[in-house]
Amino acid sequence: MLTIRDVHKSYGDVQALRGVTLECARGEILALLGPNGAGKSTTVGVATGLLAPDSGSVELLGVGSPRLARVRRHLGVAPQSIAVYEDLSAAENLRFFGRMYRLPASVLRDREAMLLDRVGLTHRAGEPVQHYSGGMKRRLNLAIALIHDPEVVLLDEPTAGVDPQSRNAILELVRELGDEGKAVVYSTHYMEEAQRISDRVAILDHGRVMATGAVDELISAHGGDTRVRRDSPAGTETVQTKDPLPTLAGMLAEPETLAIHVDRPDLEAVFLNLTGRSLRDT
Repeated sequence: MLTIRDVHKSYGDVQALRGVTLECARGEILALLGPNGAGKSTTVGVATGLLAPDSGSVELLGVGSPRLARVRRHLGVAPQSIAVYEDLSAAENLRFFGRMYRLPASVLRDREAMLLDRVGLTHRAGEPVQHYSGGMKRRLNLAIALIHDPEVVLLDEPTAGVDPQSRNAILELVRELGDEGKAVVYSTHYMEEAQRISDRVAILDHGRVMATGAVDELISAHGGDTRVRRDSPAGTETVQTKDPLPTLAGMLAEPETLAIHVDRPDLEAVFLNLTGRSLRDT
């Protein structure tokens, strides 16, 4: 549904993308993870057709580049910077964007009602968006991306700065989109979100794809060892191992064992092992 092949992109002397290759299939949710400056935003830019790659190719549905308007119509985008008209109501925003896609009036009316219900805004549909909370605006932002029923959906940090209820509603809707057969590319900083809803995760750093795979596959390949800790009156003993069961058995047999803790590697461990632990401010 979306194929990015060996894409390079530079801004002057800064190489933002260095041979990025990614694919997202029908019904798949692909999460993009990476520290600041990793190339996520540029990847999103070339995937939407907003940016032209210096080399390489981007193809939607096997029919062409998103730089072409006829191809881009199949793509729905919810940008990180909320793209709504605050003087308009939620219903008016959806109608405006639906008309931009030249949806027939009857189709637009039905999709407007359905999407307002799906994002929980029916009861506030006629109210100016400027009175909405951050979470409500995020949910409207997502509804606008879906108004024309796109086959490929690209979401850039869709839960940034929202309340827990809105975050949960957005994540559930994203999972439903995958179940409905849409290809979803989901850029996020939140490990737990990627682990919860994605079918595959791509970790980017310094403009390169460091690893791609299902969460369990990434943890197995890049998560590192399991840490087993034993507390006793003498102190704490820690063992790192790939096979914790024999270690657990041995510790349980030790006299004066007070407690045993098992810390298994997770997606955050994978992320830090691949991208490092240094702070990234830009």
